[in-house]
Amino acid sequence: MIYEIKENAIFIADSHYPHHGDAFLELLHKLERQEIQTSQLFLMGDNFDLLFGHNDYIQTFATEAIALLQKLSQTLEIHYFEGNHDFCLQEIFPDIKVYSRDEQPVRFKLGHKKVAISHGDKYVTGFGYDLYCKILRNKTTLTLLKPFEKSIIDDRMKKLSSKHICHTFHGFEKRVASILQNYSDVDLVIEGHFHQSKVVGKYISLPSQACQGMVAVVEEGEVVFKTL
Repeated sequence: MIYEIKENAIFIADSHYPHHGDAFLELLHKLERQEIQTSQLFLMGDNFDLLFGHNDYIQTFATEAIALLQKLSQTLEIHYFEGNHDFCLQEIFPDIKVYSRDEQPVRFKLGHKKVAISHGDKYVTGFGYDLYCKILRNKTTLTLLKPFEKSIIDDRMKKLSSKHICHTFHGFEKRVASILQNYSDVDLVIEGHFHQSKVVGKYISLPSQACQGMVAVVEEGEVVFKTL
């Protein structure tokens, strides 16, 4: 099934909640109160600084945001593209359409345009990273780590809280050219991950909500960056 991207759809990428501001939580509250209205919500990955399934303890760091998303998913069409910080999420969000890294990119339509959507860490990553992702995003791995979960998660959360995540990617256009070799059959590519807020040809690198303080909105069939 190929979904259609609707007018007024909102794309939120790389919020890195809760360590890098409350913008993600505030926007979810505005959606709940219908102060901001949308036809679709696209969560583009790394919306949480660390969240994964098969583990209750990690959810305690973002209880309010998780509850809001669960509530919004009862009435709003939500697509969640898992990132490298948030994965194995289907059990947490049973009423959200969740796409694992293996399922990405996913094809959509925007008017007459064919669009591919992904978090952004699928291509041009290297064998080591791909292997790491496969091992970590595995129910067996996460289950085996449960006896040590508190110490591991506490240590990781502490390190993430002070990590510098906003930077200019020098040579970004060259990386985009390599990525686009995997997207010859589409008119547009929409990805997050890089925190660049930049359009390079048919490649839309979404703004990071944590870094640029913006999201993307579909207006008159075009993807525009703006502050909500």
